[in-house]
Amino acid sequence: MVSSSSDEKEGIMSRGWERLNSLPGKVKKLGQDDPRRVTHSLKVGLAVTLVSILFYYFEPLYHGFGVSAMWAVLTVVVVFEFSVGATLGKGLNRGLATFTAGVLGFGGHRLASLFGDKGEQILLALFVFLIAAAVTYLRFFPRMKARYDYGLPIFILTFSMISVSGYHDDELLPIAEQRIFTILIGGLTAVAVCIFICPVWARDDLHNLVANNIEKLSHLLRRYVIFKSFGSEYFKIPEDEESLKKVSEEYKSVLSSKQSEESLVSLLPT
Repeated sequence: MVSSSSDEKEGIMSRGWERLNSLPGKVKKLGQDDPRRVTHSLKVGLAVTLVSILFYYFEPLYHGFGVSAMWAVLTVVVVFEFSVGATLGKGLNRGLATFTAGVLGFGGHRLASLFGDKGEQILLALFVFLIAAAVTYLRFFPRMKARYDYGLPIFILTFSMISVSGYHDDELLPIAEQRIFTILIGGLTAVAVCIFICPVWARDDLHNLVANNIEKLSHLLRRYVIFKSFGSEYFKIPEDEESLKKVSEEYKSVLSSKQSEESLVSLLPT
């Protein structure tokens, strides 16, 4: 029993050590498969560093925004995507959702404050419920989900935070302004770095993906129609099972690439 337990621990340790040793090779292969991944990682690091230095090392901005500066860093992290189109889309989604929700949240708080303390509590709870329910329902519409699926939850979050936090904080307008400005600065930083430093365009990726799929399909037709039908029948050429299996896998990869193509198409300007 003791020996079995000891052997099991040694097996776990050896497998862990093997995985640890293979990690550098996997990391290197990941970068070699697409060097843009390395560039993208460096770009994200640069954008986060710029925003952090701007808000936390530059005293006037730090004293002006204080803790709200974290929203700029958070915006860079969640907005920065691999392609320019995806980054710009998420940046616009976040900026528009934050601005509109901030305005509505401030207006809802002012309106609710006119009905006294008890009435304000009831109205604020009702506003948050209606906005959260209605915006969540909008996400089920395919067009809204395709274009604004990221911005709609941000809208709910911002509206709830602005409207409800104003119940115990009279300085509601500065809170809304600070959040909007920090998110705007973070979003602009992410978009600027993404565009001006080794930009990746979804148009190019879509073109390469479609061209690669067409090449795979032509290879499939050549093997199955010409080689398999005519070759085996007239020239008595034996079938290469391994080659046919490889072509079949390529054909399946073409069929499974629909989601990637639709994702890339959604990032193109309409």
